[in-house]
Amino acid sequence: MAAESVSRAFAARYEAEFGLSIPEWRVMAVLGEGAPLSTQAVIAATEMDRVKVSRAVIRLADKGLVARAPHPEDQRAQVLRLAPDGEALYQRIVPRAHALQAELAEALTPEEIRLLGGMLERLRRRASRLLGEDGESP
Repeated sequence: MAAESVSRAFAARYEAEFGLSIPEWRVMAVLGEGAPLSTQAVIAATEMDRVKVSRAVIRLADKGLVARAPHPEDQRAQVLRLAPDGEALYQRIVPRAHALQAELAEALTPEEIRLLGGMLERLRRRASRLLGEDGESP
């Protein structure tokens, strides 16, 4: 429930200020980190299903925020990168995202933040194992 509430808080700001859904922002955030990525790499990095990523990429490309090119080694795949307008928007959003993150973090002490980060990472790894996503059995 906490994760959903935080997600809704981010969604409300991104939708109102920038016209982006959460899946669109997640795709932009991953692409904004650096080098162009394959669609499959974006799916893995965002931990969203293929359909959500595909729809988000289509909407972002239609808005002129993401550029798509054929993958040089797999013609069924695409290589994605932020278009110039997407990069400009990303640079505007990042400070706001950090500010919202800091605002949310005010509810916890630095020690609680450290502990929570460790606990959430352990839960994420465990969930991946239960789903068989890490190559190990549950």
